[in-house]
Amino acid sequence: MLNRKPFVEEYPDFFAEYISLVREGNLIDILSEQSQDLQETLSLFSEEDANKTYAFGKWTLKEVIGHLLDNERLFVARAVRISRGDKQMLPGYDQDDYVKNGRFFRRSLKELKEELLMLRAANILLFKGFDDHELMQRGYVNDYEITVHGLLFSLAGHEKYHILFIKQNYIPLISKP
Repeated sequence: MLNRKPFVEEYPDFFAEYISLVREGNLIDILSEQSQDLQETLSLFSEEDANKTYAFGKWTLKEVIGHLLDNERLFVARAVRISRGDKQMLPGYDQDDYVKNGRFFRRSLKELKEELLMLRAANILLFKGFDDHELMQRGYVNDYEITVHGLLFSLAGHEKYHILFIKQNYIPLISKP
């Protein structure tokens, strides 16, 4: 099942944009490749560059990385709960509050990159263990219904969106020697 994108009935409309960014293929391979692409992209930045923002009031690169970490953890927690049959309405979260309170400026770029790499690797091992029954479990998050399969592809699409965003908006900030 991880070899096909979810059907539109498996996720809410607002995830369609993210899912459209995910290429066809095996999701495990896609997530692994994304992790490598993100690591390579982030390796272009110095510590100083990672503390910059592309516009007033926007997140720094470290904050974007922190957002990716938070989002990965929350989506995976939802996926685990739903895969185990949890039918409770799971809460949403305010990404801006999470980033503000994450205080990612205190951490090094190297440390954030390493955490991203390890978190994704652990999650890929988890996802490999999901069978078709678990992937098709439906749950409720923030007043919408979604399958685990839809959540995992939304996670991949969210990361792809941010990889493209970093390349477009943050790479031009890189300090030239």
